Amino acid sequence: MEKESLKEKDKPQTGPIVKIKVNNIVVEIHRGHQTVAKIKQVGGVPLADDLNQMIDGKLTQLPDDGAVTIKGGEEFFSQPKTGGDS
Repeated sequence: MEKESLKEKDKPQTGPIVKIKVNNIVVEIHRGHQTVAKIKQVGGVPLADDLNQMIDGKLTQLPDDGAVTIKGGEEFFSQPKTGGDS
């Protein structure tokens, strides 16, 4: 039975609620179209910070007014905004 449970974690997540990582912390969020603001909220990221998504091994900055399709297993990282916007 242990082999079956190990295989379970390799399967795609199913159901309406899936797990993602925000700053290496696993959080749950509803599957589907989610705004960057919602991901920040769920992950405890300040709205003033930038949010990046790990896509194919590269960090991609997400626009504050953008959105992402969540399937489960996505990884996000935040950082303080850089630049002169105040």
